[in-house]
Amino acid sequence: MKSIIIAAPHSGSGKTTITLGIMECLRRRGLTVAPFKVGPDFIDPGYHRLVCGRPSVNVDGWMCDPAFVRETFGRHSRGADIAVIEGVMGLFDGIGGVSDEGSTAQIARLTGAPVVLVVDAKGLARSAAPLVKGFAEFDSEVRLAGVIFNGVGSENHGRILREAVESVNPEVRVLGCIPRDERLHIPSRHLGLMTAEENPLPAEFLDHLVDVVRGAVDLGMLWGVAIPHGAPEAARPTEAKGEAAPPVRIAVARDAAFCFVYEDNLRLLEEAGGELVPFSPLADGGLPPDIAGIYLPGGYPELFADTLEANGEMRGAVRRAIEGEMPVYAECGGFIYLTRGVTDVHGDAATLHDFVGIFPVTTRMLPRRKALGYREVELVADSLMGPAGTVARGHEFHYSEMAPMPPEVERSYQVRRAGVDLGLEGYRYRNCLASYVHLHFGSAPGMAGAFVESCRRFGA
Repeated sequence: MKSIIIAAPHSGSGKTTITLGIMECLRRRGLTVAPFKVGPDFIDPGYHRLVCGRPSVNVDGWMCDPAFVRETFGRHSRGADIAVIEGVMGLFDGIGGVSDEGSTAQIARLTGAPVVLVVDAKGLARSAAPLVKGFAEFDSEVRLAGVIFNGVGSENHGRILREAVESVNPEVRVLGCIPRDERLHIPSRHLGLMTAEENPLPAEFLDHLVDVVRGAVDLGMLWGVAIPHGAPEAARPTEAKGEAAPPVRIAVARDAAFCFVYEDNLRLLEEAGGELVPFSPLADGGLPPDIAGIYLPGGYPELFADTLEANGEMRGAVRRAIEGEMPVYAECGGFIYLTRGVTDVHGDAATLHDFVGIFPVTTRMLPRRKALGYREVELVADSLMGPAGTVARGHEFHYSEMAPMPPEVERSYQVRRAGVDLGLEGYRYRNCLASYVHLHFGSAPGMAGAFVESCRRFGA
């Protein structure tokens, strides 16, 4: 198997579109592509899945330790001809100015994958040479193998860019120059690109993208700079147990409104004994039968508020399950769904769409981002996600805010950002735990198992 990372000097360079084009070209050549995304992003992996036909997995060196990252990379690469990893932000951008934690460069070091740098060519000519040279020499443990210029204005523009880079960086191959093309634009909104569920990339778009990439990028050269790997890293050993307990059925919300979930979270729940049963709060008339727990991931419930409100049967079923002490874990969009409702997404504060109503607050959408960044949480009390003292890491990103939560609602988390206390969060009602933070279960060994065991006790 080979591997490659598609990175950029900064966000907005076009790496997602070019990554999708490369993945689709490789797939159409009959190759099996294992897709990955650096960082906590949920939207790009959805597009990877559409193109590659297999889940795209997040790899994040801040949320998870190096051993977990390597093991995840090896596990999800099995059976593939090539792993294509899409980077995040700029190549060396992470949690701060002196560390590569959370960066694409860190993942390059951990996986050994070479980097192809996507450079926005707008307004750039010979200055491309020192730019590429700086990225190539900044970290000797990160191998910059090639560069793709995006948004190139003409053949002459491309010639200048090639000459500039090759004159001072002969070891960095110029793999292609992609011309400006507005037809390659993917629609976006407040949390980034539109989700793959809403914008499933029509065949005409993919055909045109493939034509552009094939015509502008030397795919044979790209295949040549990709590094072959040996056998994937072995899976983590599991603890020896007696006779295996029967699986526990856990309902997981999966539809256009609830589509933000780390694939490894689902895998770890299954490894811990969970039988995951997908359901749709948008379309289903009730919860799946014989379940012992519910997982409500994030997403865009505010965009589907009318439909969620109209599905009173589902809202009632979720409310009854929580009142009946069923273990329920909800994050961000899932948390919003459990409040009294959300104000109209078009800005009419007087229009409230009713949701489940477990938490006695309402949610309103804001014109600007409310929160963005990595979070570390410590459980301050025993809960369905583990004992007090458990520390986990995750990410928070939303354009909404809630009214102050009443003091009688129990807080389960102490939340920190870069070592600074942000206060108590992680709201608990009966056996339901909800938070704005998307936790990565890989950051806290035992967390997935704790939730499954909470469900097992409930169903016993």
